[in-house]
Amino acid sequence: MANNGRRSVKAKKGPTVGTGGHGRKALEGKGPTPKAEDRVYHKAHKARQLSERSAAKRGTGARSAGAAKSGPKGRATEEVVTGRNSVVEALRAGIPAKALHVAIRIEMDDRVKESLKLAAERGIPLLETGKPELDRMTDDAVHQGLVLQIPPYEYQDAYELAEETVDKWKKGHIANAPLFVALDGITDPRNLGAIIRSVSAFSGHGVIVPERRSVGVTASAWKTSAGAAVRVPVARASNLNNALKQFKNMGIYVLGLDGDGDVSLPDLTLATEPVCIVVGSEGKGLSRLVRENCDQTVSIPIDSAMESLNASMAVGISLYEVSRQRAAR
Repeated sequence: MANNGRRSVKAKKGPTVGTGGHGRKALEGKGPTPKAEDRVYHKAHKARQLSERSAAKRGTGARSAGAAKSGPKGRATEEVVTGRNSVVEALRAGIPAKALHVAIRIEMDDRVKESLKLAAERGIPLLETGKPELDRMTDDAVHQGLVLQIPPYEYQDAYELAEETVDKWKKGHIANAPLFVALDGITDPRNLGAIIRSVSAFSGHGVIVPERRSVGVTASAWKTSAGAAVRVPVARASNLNNALKQFKNMGIYVLGLDGDGDVSLPDLTLATEPVCIVVGSEGKGLSRLVRENCDQTVSIPIDSAMESLNASMAVGISLYEVSRQRAAR
């Protein structure tokens, strides 16, 4: 058979000269396929970037008036009051403030002048700030060149507040028996502010709010309290039901406000004892577990045409009756 003039070469035994591993990297491959969010060309990567940018904005603590975000250990992060009307009203109400940010070359009007005057009188730092920074602080909310920075509210622990109050009462350091109001599912800061105001007016000793699914002390709550938030401590409970059980162990009677209560408010016999009044939201009322932890549920007599009372109004009426009975004792 023709071999086209080529000679056949017999393979030699033993080691031969090879590539020296020149193709080793190619054999190793490129490793595992990156996740979709790690691939810059993938839409998941862009979505993650947007999410991180949004989280970074929220992490600055910038919030519109009436909004607050829970932080570690039950503390709220900082929030801001924005807009000329809101800022001047907050300063008039004596809301604690960390700094007043004023836009560079702001157009002066009566609200701006009064805000600057009130801030200066209270020793609040005045900071001239550029519009881009104000936009960032407020998450692009309408600020009109004025932003008031509010520090986080320092909550007390519910158990410690109750224990201290009971101890002071037993030692005769306070005249009236301990009186608290606990909120179950209240999410409107104006309700909280009004309740704080009523507790202050009727010599109450504190307001208890749960850590989760509950309103906190925001700028709106401060404003509605008309300064009472300075005098009345607001305490947080990691679990409201557990806190109520601890209160009962201390000798504090837990009274839940409910339209179908066991006893009518005028017939209440526990008013002169240590008491914690629990109020639920206007729509849902008391939760099942909270109701089970109440020593009594109390109803407020109202016209049959009215289905229910606003939470803060119900608390105000109840505190008045407790105060009246204590004064008559």
